[in-house]
Amino acid sequence: MTAQTLFDQTPAAGLTTTRPAAVSTRPLVIGLDLSLTCTGVAGVGWTDIVRTKRRGDDRLHYLATAVGDFIKAADLVVMEGPSFGHGAMAGHEELAGLRILVRQYCYRHRIPYGVVPPSSLKMFATGRGNATKGEVRSGVADRYGHHTEGVGRYDQADAYTALAMGLHHLGHPLAEAPERALKALAGCAWPETVAVAE
Repeated sequence: MTAQTLFDQTPAAGLTTTRPAAVSTRPLVIGLDLSLTCTGVAGVGWTDIVRTKRRGDDRLHYLATAVGDFIKAADLVVMEGPSFGHGAMAGHEELAGLRILVRQYCYRHRIPYGVVPPSSLKMFATGRGNATKGEVRSGVADRYGHHTEGVGRYDQADAYTALAMGLHHLGHPLAEAPERALKALAGCAWPETVAVAE
């Protein structure tokens, strides 16, 4: 990673091994759009959300536990990173705490993870790094045929884009992506190798 970031986003060295080239099974990748109010979660062909009215440490514990249930068998977790230019900074400390809790879950369970900046996620979904939430949602529907509806539709679309980016990075694209979108992959923090359970 070339740009300096607030947090080290690379898993500890030596946690993963390289997948044998001869095996062609698609790895289990889970995409996350972490949020204190509505976390989006995605796997191939599905999306979900995690919501709670809890507050403080109780909320963080609930969200981290619920996310852990989704990612416990993953070969790779891909989460959207922080938006440092976001105007509404209410809850920023708790949201940073949630990201760290999820990263630590991955670390403890030896699950490689990648972190994609919001602008890279938007670029991958739409070809523009400043796309709106609605444009990302439309991009997911157009490219992958996955429609997100109702509460959390934008969070689900972001999570699905993170999932798709992870699979593309691993050489298992869900669909063809234009060259401009593929350039967004270079701006992400990827683990060096990914172990895939046989």
